[in-house]
Amino acid sequence: MAFTSFKTVFCSVSLFVFVMLHFSFVADSVSVDNNTEIDVLLNWKVSLKNENQSLLPSWTLLPNNATDASNNQNVGSNPCNWFGVSCNHAGSVIRLNLTNSSLKGTLHEFSFSSLPNLSFVDLSMNELFGTFPIDISHLSELIYLDLSYNNLSGKIPPQIGLLINLEVLHLAKNQLSDSIPPEIGHLKFLNNLYLYANRFHGCIPASLGNLSYLTDFSLDSNLLSCSIPVSLGNLSNLAYLYLYDNQLSGPIPPQIGNLTNLIELDISNNSLEGLIPYSIGKFEKLTLLHMNQNQLSGSIPPEIGNLKSLIFLSLHTNHLSGLIPTSLGSLRNLTVLHLYNNQLSGTIPEELGNLTSITDLELSRNQLNGTIPISFGRLSGLKALCLRDNQLSGPIPQGIGNLMKLTTLLIDANHFTSFLPQNLCQSGSLQLLRADNNHLTGPIPKTLRNCTNLIRVRLERNQLFGNISEDFGVYRNLQYMDLSFNRFYGEISHNWGKCTQLTSLKIAGNNISGGIPLEIGDLVQLQLLDLSSNRLVGEVPKEFGKLTSMLKLLLNGNKLYGGLPLELGSLINLEYLDLSANRFGKSISRDIGNLLKLHYLNMSNNEFILNIPVQMCELTYLYQLDLSLNSLEGEIPSQINNMQSLELFNLSHNNFSGFIPAAFEKMQGLSFVDISYNELEGPLPNSRAFQDAHIEALQGNKGICGNVMGLQSCKVEHISKKGLKKKKEKCWGCYLLFGTVSLVLVILGIYFTLKGKRRNPQTKRTKDMDKEEEFILSNFDGRKLYQEMIDATQGFDANFCIGEGGYGTFYKAKLISGGIVAVKKLPSLRDR
Repeated sequence: MAFTSFKTVFCSVSLFVFVMLHFSFVADSVSVDNNTEIDVLLNWKVSLKNENQSLLPSWTLLPNNATDASNNQNVGSNPCNWFGVSCNHAGSVIRLNLTNSSLKGTLHEFSFSSLPNLSFVDLSMNELFGTFPIDISHLSELIYLDLSYNNLSGKIPPQIGLLINLEVLHLAKNQLSDSIPPEIGHLKFLNNLYLYANRFHGCIPASLGNLSYLTDFSLDSNLLSCSIPVSLGNLSNLAYLYLYDNQLSGPIPPQIGNLTNLIELDISNNSLEGLIPYSIGKFEKLTLLHMNQNQLSGSIPPEIGNLKSLIFLSLHTNHLSGLIPTSLGSLRNLTVLHLYNNQLSGTIPEELGNLTSITDLELSRNQLNGTIPISFGRLSGLKALCLRDNQLSGPIPQGIGNLMKLTTLLIDANHFTSFLPQNLCQSGSLQLLRADNNHLTGPIPKTLRNCTNLIRVRLERNQLFGNISEDFGVYRNLQYMDLSFNRFYGEISHNWGKCTQLTSLKIAGNNISGGIPLEIGDLVQLQLLDLSSNRLVGEVPKEFGKLTSMLKLLLNGNKLYGGLPLELGSLINLEYLDLSANRFGKSISRDIGNLLKLHYLNMSNNEFILNIPVQMCELTYLYQLDLSLNSLEGEIPSQINNMQSLELFNLSHNNFSGFIPAAFEKMQGLSFVDISYNELEGPLPNSRAFQDAHIEALQGNKGICGNVMGLQSCKVEHISKKGLKKKKEKCWGCYLLFGTVSLVLVILGIYFTLKGKRRNPQTKRTKDMDKEEEFILSNFDGRKLYQEMIDATQGFDANFCIGEGGYGTFYKAKLISGGIVAVKKLPSLRDR
């Protein structure tokens, strides 16, 4: 009974205390002016850019008669009902969640201090800009602050350290700069700190080592320098540490081994140096370890084999040396192992064949030797095997062909012998295959013909053989194929025209015969075609005109003949063209001048005839031109100086004649010429390329002279002829003026002669002169009269010639006025 009475009294007291505490809480909440909070929110809304008039539509004050029928309250006046706003029982705003709400503006007009009960603020994934609001430091109740994925700039103010209850601070993906304030180290309850993808520089504050509750710590993708603070070893609860993509230097502190709760550690892409500390063997929970792209040296610690939970291990692009630890074979959960681009040596451990979960194994660009372990054939989940650029040798295990999930096989630049695995790509999953630059022999695996998912294939520089028209199929996704410098034979299949995604097709240096299929013209995305050094015959298909994406075309070293199709002039993006060492004939088409992007052109060792088309001189980007060993003739075009990019020019072994144009003197970039074995004559141009040329590049001509050892010095008449030629090239206007003046003087002579005869009555006129009207010159216009003479004689046509004298030819001209005159045309220097 006494106990019951006590219980009743205790319950009554407890209820009283609870009610008092409740009212005390309500009283504290009510002490905040609800209208003030409404004004703060609405004032901030007004400051935002409201481009579509639909920004935060619920944030508005409704008329007093707009009530909620269920509780008879004014809905619009209560911010607790607004989008993204939450309140406590007293109606005070405690949460603001406007993530991804298309907000655009600043936080300058947001009076955070007027919302003292705010504990949660999430304004992430908007377009907020301006500086970090210092006013936030007044929010003593704030637990969660996320302003990430905006455009905030400037520095984080040191007042951030006043948010002593803060547990989550996300400021990632902004444009914040300056150094990280050490005052963040005062936020002792912080468990999430995301500052990644900003522009912070300077050192990582050692005070961050005081954040003992921290579990997620991300400073990646900044400009941080200095070394990793030793104090970070105190963060015993840390599970995720990301410091990658910075400029951190110095060694990795051994104290990092104290972070035994780490799940992911990424310190890649810095300038860290020294050894990998053995203490990382304590990370029993670690699933991801990225230390790649640093300057780490020494050997890989075998203690890494203790990381039984490890899934991703990346140590590539360092200066690591020594052997690959056999202990790595015990990492049964490992899916990705990247050790490429180091200085590792020795053989590949057979134990790596125990990595039953591995999908991506990359050991390329090291100094590994020996053979590929046979145990690799058991890695049934393997998708990518990259062993390229080592010193591996011996045969490729045939078990590699049984890896049904393999999409990438890169084994190029080694010393492998024997055959490719005969079951390679039997599942059809292979996409990337590189086995080039080895000593492989034998035929192409038959399974490769149906490997329809292939994207890139490089098998060049081996001794592979087989009928190229039978060994390869139709690959709809194929972009790059290189079979060059092997021993393939047969004809190019029409099926290549169905590989419509091809951008590069290279089959150079084989024994391919037959013609070029017309279907090659259907490869409209083709940028590089190399069929050089084979035994191809026939003409170049006019369908090549459709290959308008072509950048590089090599057909040299075959037996192709005929003229070049005019359609080649449509390849307006072509930069490199080699047609040398064939049997092409006829003249060079003027359409060659359409290839304005061409910088290399080799047409040597063919049977081209006639002259160089002037249009070729429009190839202003051309730096190398070789027309040697043809049957070209005529003069070298004087427009050659338009080719201002030309550095190497070879015209040897042709039938060019005449003088070498002085226009070469304007080509400052020309460094090499070869004009040997032509019919050229006269002095060499005053050009470095000619003056520095060896006699071998000039010999075998008709009469070249100049100051080059092995050539005769130029005589006076050569110099005169050279000067005369310059005058002819430069002074056509002078000749025209001279001829005009001469004609005018003749006309004046005729005029004064007639006038003298008119004044002398004793002079007897002939019968013919009596029939002619007088020629009266008044208000004389020489230019107009000269044109009239030209028109009257139809350009001094031979039909109007009435005689020739020692100093000119006489023409009969009937003027517009009806007068008939005899005109004497003096020869110009050009006619002499």
